Amino acid sequence: MEESIKLILGFIIIFLSSMTQGMISFGFSLVALPLLGMFLPLQIVVPILVIYSLILNSMILHHIKEYINIKRIIILVVAGMVGTPFGAYLLKVTDEGVLKLVVGVIIIISTVINYYGYKIKVKKEKLSYLPVGLVSGILNGSVSLGGPPLVLFLTNQGVEKQTFRANLTTYFWLLNLFTIPTYLLGGLISQEVLRYGGLLVPALIMGTFLGIKLGDKVDEDVFKRLTLILIFVMGLLSIVSVVL
Repeated sequence: MEESIKLILGFIIIFLSSMTQGMISFGFSLVALPLLGMFLPLQIVVPILVIYSLILNSMILHHIKEYINIKRIIILVVAGMVGTPFGAYLLKVTDEGVLKLVVGVIIIISTVINYYGYKIKVKKEKLSYLPVGLVSGILNGSVSLGGPPLVLFLTNQGVEKQTFRANLTTYFWLLNLFTIPTYLLGGLISQEVLRYGGLLVPALIMGTFLGIKLGDKVDEDVFKRLTLILIFVMGLLSIVSVVL
């Protein structure tokens, strides 16, 4: 595939992914990773998405900062930071085909559960934050997909919309701050990562601003269901790209 075509496709994908994140505070990597992974190596895609996540989460956080409840998520943050280096190591040593299969399975399972609204009664919420944060950190470090376990857990607990958005964004903003130095130490932020990342930044900024504006106007339930359907398709594409 020609370089110019890669950049055009990358621009469109980052724009749509960041718009989704701006609207519902998750979905950026879920949409971007399987699509970008079809024409770029995951060792380039994942570090770009982590860097971008820090930028867009900073933008979203400024918009909804009054809803943050840091005490509620501090255990999640610590557990996520513990898991992230293990995930970064997996990104370096694991075969790309295996990672894509993992990505596809995670996306499909999480969207099906989220779409149908399955809930499990969790009495000891704070204790549950440890395994949820640890799994999220490992997935964040390896494939930039730390969102699904956390989104499912917060949805399961019935967290109010704006608090949900603010806590989710805060969690990933803090985790991104920790993940980027981890990637630097692990040699995962290469010249190619910086080159592609720099060229596609305008798409990230435009998509995020549009998503934030639409997030307060569009019916959340309708958009969430449509988004989950789209994300489900992305999971299938990730698996199919390995088979083909």
